[in-house]
Amino acid sequence: MTLSLIALAILLMMVFARVPIAFAMALVGGIGFALLRGWGPAGAMVGNAVFETGLNYSLSVVPLFIFMGNVLAGSGIAQGLFSAADRVFGRMRGGLAMATVLSCGGFSAVCGSSLATAATMSKVTMPSMRRFGYSDSLATGAIAAGGTLGILIPPSVVLIIFGLLTEADIGKLFLAGIIPGILGIIGYLLAVMVAVRLRPELAPQVKEVQPMSRRDAISVVAVLALFVFIMAGIYGGFFTPIEAAGMGAAAALLIAALTGGLTRAGLWTAFLDSATASAMIFAIIIGAEIFGNFVSFAGLPDGLSDLIEQMGLSPWAVLLLIVAIYMVLGCFLESLSMILLTVPVFYPLVSGLDFGLGVLQDPDAVLIWFAIIVVVVTEISLITPPIGMNVFVLRSVLPDVPLATIFRGVLPFWIADIFRLAIIIALPILSLYLAT
Repeated sequence: MTLSLIALAILLMMVFARVPIAFAMALVGGIGFALLRGWGPAGAMVGNAVFETGLNYSLSVVPLFIFMGNVLAGSGIAQGLFSAADRVFGRMRGGLAMATVLSCGGFSAVCGSSLATAATMSKVTMPSMRRFGYSDSLATGAIAAGGTLGILIPPSVVLIIFGLLTEADIGKLFLAGIIPGILGIIGYLLAVMVAVRLRPELAPQVKEVQPMSRRDAISVVAVLALFVFIMAGIYGGFFTPIEAAGMGAAAALLIAALTGGLTRAGLWTAFLDSATASAMIFAIIIGAEIFGNFVSFAGLPDGLSDLIEQMGLSPWAVLLLIVAIYMVLGCFLESLSMILLTVPVFYPLVSGLDFGLGVLQDPDAVLIWFAIIVVVVTEISLITPPIGMNVFVLRSVLPDVPLATIFRGVLPFWIADIFRLAIIIALPILSLYLAT
């Protein structure tokens, strides 16, 4: 256990030194394994990790769901969602910011990626909010926070990877993410209302709202239809969650063709962006697999379990300690890297604790609930300084907006997320009602 803790400290120092997380995990894990078993077995372990990850059929969902989101982004669906949401909230002070949150939630329901949601919606919503006099802090805060919904509302790439790591039922994880995702949208809407009530200068007076156009209605119907198609197909037994990714990508192409919003250049861009994002994710997964093999062999999970038992902490105290660790790590690590790095360590620990969820008569109840808690904490980390990946995505898309302005804008949404996390921990049934 001591060696694995030293390796973890070295890994964090490499991350602070701006070494890419995928290479840092692979390097530390490979060398650590070699120190324990020898260079020959370490080389074999690294080779197997690369080979098995690349040929893992279950991971085919990652590029397919990312491609589905990129196709919809290029077809103008995101613009239609924002326009439709503006028709609902436009008459309220801060209505465009609320429309941004709602459209981010809708787009993330068929995208599955927080970074893609934030990048896409920033191009769609920021010009409108600036045109009507919204402050940059509120505008960018709404986009950055709304984008975090992409990793919770199904289909979620992060939930899929969590399911693959722990062999949990991905269908149940999708269902478990629906109510917390809706709570997130409601919390963000309330955050906008409170912010503009306390500081009216953040948003302009009520503006006139045009009736919903035919294209806006088509965008809403298309997103709802695709979401229902994927979920009904999974739970109706027509296809598995892995096959749902291929069916969803095909359906997205059909929607883009019918709406006429995706050009040949847009389709090529969707392929390139999907390939780039998938390559990055697979590199991180391979690095995490190598590092995970090392810490497991070094006895870190068993050592933590023994330490917790010696300390005499209650299951709830252990859970809160894990959440605190995630909050700290989220300030420095990218979300997917954090999950791949920590879940193999914390999952065995949490699965052996009794939280009184046995009354639900579902052996996966604790695991599903823990998955939603981890994803919500990860959402919070996406807008938490100094890393805040969604904030840096916005900064790259909007270089004229200072980082300090964006971080100041996400503060009300960050507070709303903390309240949501507390509710989900205190009331496990919110996550488990649909799933169990």
